Amino acid sequence: MKNYKLVPMDRSHIKEIASVERECFSTPWTEAMLEEELFNPMASFIVAQRADGAVLGYAGLHVVLDEGYIDNIAVRPDYRGQGIADALLDVFVRFGRAKLALLTLEVRLTNEPAIQLYYKHGFAQVGRRKDYYENPKEDAIIMTLEFGEQEEANV
Repeated sequence: MKNYKLVPMDRSHIKEIASVERECFSTPWTEAMLEEELFNPMASFIVAQRADGAVLGYAGLHVVLDEGYIDNIAVRPDYRGQGIADALLDVFVRFGRAKLALLTLEVRLTNEPAIQLYYKHGFAQVGRRKDYYENPKEDAIIMTLEFGEQEEANV
């Protein structure tokens, strides 16, 4: 049973999203960085929120022309394995199918659960960025999901 809903990020989420960032990433976004995104017309951030308002996870997307770049998908460790990341990603994939030519992202080489999630949604590995991540230093896999004419027939 789903114990959360997906909502657009607003100012009330910033402090908790920054906490999720610190739990999930070695170089987390700050509250100030997240707050800037509220005013960025190219950004869309969504939050998985419990009925009591607690933030369980979030995802961010930047769009330039017809390309979407997924910044982060993060779920609090205690809530992983419940389909939250899958639901967050699905929102962006559905948006991409309707509005974009492609979605792309980077993922740590060793983040196998995330890589499998992206494969499940149709992403393909298209490249690698050497030493992209710090703490620990690690390569990133570049994964992309392209939407073409075959997608339009399925909408």
